[in-house]
Amino acid sequence: RDKLVYEEARPNEGHRFIAALEKKKDVSVVTQNIDGLHQMAGSKKVYELHGSIHRNYCVKCGRFYPLSKITETDGIPYCDCGGIIKPDVVLYEEPLDEEVMRGAIKAISEADLLVVLGTSLNVYPAAGFLYYFRGDTLAIINRDATPYDERCDIVLHDDINHVFAQLK
Repeated sequence: RDKLVYEEARPNEGHRFIAALEKKKDVSVVTQNIDGLHQMAGSKKVYELHGSIHRNYCVKCGRFYPLSKITETDGIPYCDCGGIIKPDVVLYEEPLDEEVMRGAIKAISEADLLVVLGTSLNVYPAAGFLYYFRGDTLAIINRDATPYDERCDIVLHDDINHVFAQLK
């Protein structure tokens, strides 16, 4: 069986820069991504709003499974108890995890600097989390314009990898 694209995904310049910065400063990452690349790069304080493909559980008994249980199974993966194994990700119309949301909002509301990376800021409720920021500087780095650009102190319309490669 060929490896799936997400199994081969690796952290980019942005992921690595943030992880390196976390070794020097108090950094929290709030992400909608489910790929675990921030953790793979070395970030420790990560709020995964939409969950992670690296955590999978039985909907019947709650037993956790690694991603390989999903990727190495043809069809629907089942637990020994007979329950379906589901990725720990938020699917359409499912609510976000309350504890993760509280942590993310707390991190944003207590931050001095908020840097928003690679998002259109059109997906809610995550886009609305910016309203909790009370710090000094709000920056966004995104290839395209966003509805929040006018509220930002710093706006860069560029590729994240290009921007962070320049900061090495």
